[in-house]
Amino acid sequence: MWLVVGLGNPGARYERTRHNIGFLVVDRLVEKTGAHSLSSSSFHGDLYKKSSTLFLKPTTYMNRSGIAVQAVKNFYKIETEKIIVIHDDLDLPFGAVRFKKGGGSGGHNGLKSIDAMVGSDYLRVRMGIGKPAYKSQVVDYVLHDFSEEEMRRLPEWIDHAAEATLELTKHPLEKVASLYSVKKPEWNAR
Repeated sequence: MWLVVGLGNPGARYERTRHNIGFLVVDRLVEKTGAHSLSSSSFHGDLYKKSSTLFLKPTTYMNRSGIAVQAVKNFYKIETEKIIVIHDDLDLPFGAVRFKKGGGSGGHNGLKSIDAMVGSDYLRVRMGIGKPAYKSQVVDYVLHDFSEEEMRRLPEWIDHAAEATLELTKHPLEKVASLYSVKKPEWNAR
């Protein structure tokens, strides 16, 4: 059994923010696979299933994402190595997609929470959102909606990440990374 987690914050206010790219990819995966909803408040999130893959959008807010991941992991007895977390990454340019297993949180509160609850030995799909000019602007930047230009690029980027994520459930990380990594997309002028 695989658990694919998209990080984000619940509610309409955060729906199109940079911090919610993980939610947007999971929405696309649910649509693409035809996964069905599993309702239970004990999972602390929106949970969907298609064959041997679970898709989770924690509703605990970003800095408490680990609570939802741990609840689903424990209930379904999923090994940490079979967890894929899709998240925004300030250290990558907008539109980049990179892959990694384990490592530090890079200051990402969602990853910090997951690391504290289940360890850090899970797979990561890192979605580059770029970064603001000054460190003091980070919180406002990640909780701000994508720009109009970025919004035009989202469907292609989300589809690419969704396809790569499904491939991670079938093939080794190295193979998927070699086929799907995007350091800086051609359309990114930044």
